[in-house]
Amino acid sequence: MKFTKMHGCGNDYVYINCLEEEVKNPKEVARYVSDRHFGIGSDGLILICPSQKADFRMAMYNADGSEGKMCGNGIRCVAKYVYDYGLTDKTELAIETRSGIKYLDLTVRDGRVALVKVNMGAPILSPEKIPVDFPQDRMVDEPVTVQGKEYRITCVSMGNPHAVAFVEDTASLQLEQIGPLFEHHEIFPEQVNTEFVQVISPTEINMRVWERGSGETLACGTGTCASVVACILNGKTKDQVTVHLLGGDLQIEYDRKEDTVWMTGPAAVVFDGEIDLSEVDR
Repeated sequence: MKFTKMHGCGNDYVYINCLEEEVKNPKEVARYVSDRHFGIGSDGLILICPSQKADFRMAMYNADGSEGKMCGNGIRCVAKYVYDYGLTDKTELAIETRSGIKYLDLTVRDGRVALVKVNMGAPILSPEKIPVDFPQDRMVDEPVTVQGKEYRITCVSMGNPHAVAFVEDTASLQLEQIGPLFEHHEIFPEQVNTEFVQVISPTEINMRVWERGSGETLACGTGTCASVVACILNGKTKDQVTVHLLGGDLQIEYDRKEDTVWMTGPAAVVFDGEIDLSEVDR
């Protein structure tokens, strides 16, 4: 099977063009290709599919085989793939995801996509829709105890559930220890992605992320959007913020009047290849 490995700020996925290939068991294929020792190595699998509602449809699977609803870094790479590989000549795209249709603007340089701006839609703050087990209408700056330590968290969904915790220093976090405890905390019925945010200035933050089903990743597009919304809700930043991730920077803007979050960032091809999936029920 042909594939392309791509990344957005180091958040890497294996991409398969399902206009040409057929993947019958994507959960098993995702687990296989994501293995960094015995597979290709990635944070998961993304399928580029035809759509009856939009230009294309994106289906994404985490490294453990679980299906996600949306991936901000992944959808930028889908846009780059369909343009660079000649599946479209449009620079404005609509891509169907499990969390709705997303609209993207492509910046093309020398015939290749360099940047992608994504309309990520409105942040979801209702606990029952995130979901998080919390009795009030918003969970903003609320205490949660993890491993005997109290964290103040703000919960936001950008198609995926996120819990944002503000910390003094992201670099010193023992994320591999506390990340799984947040992910599987009893108040999150569908687990959660957790962002740890260090505010540098009103226009700049550092962020590390523990993604459900994948562990720590170098970037998370929906997580950066959720983090900036959380910053604004807590009065910590302005509406336009540069987010520094382990894999690079993303620009996030929250248009409060339109209740819309915009994400702008790069997408890159790592390599093309073929993989034998005869050992996998694909």
